[in-house]
Amino acid sequence: MATRLPHTVEPGVDPDAAALLAEYLRVRAATEALAAPLSPEDQLAQSMTEASPVKWHLAHTTWFFDTFVLEAGLADYAPLDPSYRHLFNSYYVGVGTMHARPARGLLTRPSLAEVRAYRAHVDREVTALLAGDVPLARGDAPERAALLARVELGLHHEQQHQELILTDLKHLLAQNPTQPVYVARPPDPPGAASSLEWHPHAGGLLEIGHDGRGFAFDNERPRHRVFLEPFALAGRLVTCGEYRQFIADGGYARPELWLSDGWDAVRRHGWRAPLYWELERGSLFTLAGARPLDDRAPVCHVSFYEADAYARWADARLPTEAEWELIASTRAHVEGSFADDRRHHPAPAREGLAQLLGDCWEWTASGYAPYPGFRPLAGALGEYNGKFMCNQLVLRGGSCATPRDHVRTSYRNFFYPDARWQFSGIRLAKNT
Repeated sequence: MATRLPHTVEPGVDPDAAALLAEYLRVRAATEALAAPLSPEDQLAQSMTEASPVKWHLAHTTWFFDTFVLEAGLADYAPLDPSYRHLFNSYYVGVGTMHARPARGLLTRPSLAEVRAYRAHVDREVTALLAGDVPLARGDAPERAALLARVELGLHHEQQHQELILTDLKHLLAQNPTQPVYVARPPDPPGAASSLEWHPHAGGLLEIGHDGRGFAFDNERPRHRVFLEPFALAGRLVTCGEYRQFIADGGYARPELWLSDGWDAVRRHGWRAPLYWELERGSLFTLAGARPLDDRAPVCHVSFYEADAYARWADARLPTEAEWELIASTRAHVEGSFADDRRHHPAPAREGLAQLLGDCWEWTASGYAPYPGFRPLAGALGEYNGKFMCNQLVLRGGSCATPRDHVRTSYRNFFYPDARWQFSGIRLAKNT
């Protein structure tokens, strides 16, 4: 197949495709920028089963476009290397076999240079597709619209992996006793922690879920009614200083504060503080290296079990995802920091209703389950969200590792309750 070079969209090309091409180039470049400070060795290693090497993220996000856009939509498309279909498949059983997740760090080949060549190959092909330079397998309007929708899904999928690059890399670098720096950042300005205020809601019969404007994943739909009793939501995230009081009061040694599974996790893993904290030194590991604990900043890298135990200790509870969404979608609030800000660490809150979007993902008390009337996407793409709706908890709001334009108030993230390597924090709620 002849090499096609990226170029600008000519007049007369589908304007939706033209806008999508600009977004495609922007998102793909953002992924490359995240990897730019890293050595090839940084990008190969895998620190645990739940995390993946940066090199694998670079390849898998490319595999998504290769498989679900180019192979599915282009006539006579020839993949660059058929083995990549197996090597870089994550969990799409409907597509075929996959390399074992715990062994992704053993894939010394293809090399990083070959993975970058793979990205360049797919970028040329997708650019040609969106510019209208190549024929589709079926050229009718519905097929073209479906193909553009898969490109849009692929971009949001890549943004999810941009976040995973940061969180997985942080876990990897934290295993190095020299506590290396990914990128430097300035210290936070001095000042007192913001006061904790409560924001009440009368409850009632209300609607949550995506409202149909703009992009959404299938698990955010359909919009539906919920009934809520009156409640109040904390105006900011729990801080490191507040969480230190929980630790000092024996929080990790008091079984009455913990769910049974949580108490088992505390004893099994020897938890004494959030992930990356060094209590004796009063410091924590960040993507800017070891930094002093800032009592004003949100506590993060806590599991659902820790968030739930802290809430019980504070004579409060975690919000449900419906409570969280109703406050976030109907009240004016101050956003926190995102990946775009390049802090890569949550910042102290400003006054008012703050940090509902950004800084830390917020554990809710809601199990990850389908909304009434939920229907997954057709085919293998239906595996994206629906098959994970069991034994996981919903988190809301995004984090300092999330691209700003990727998150929205209806966005539903989900993790197992013992997960701590994500930027996950705590917002309290209470009955009124």
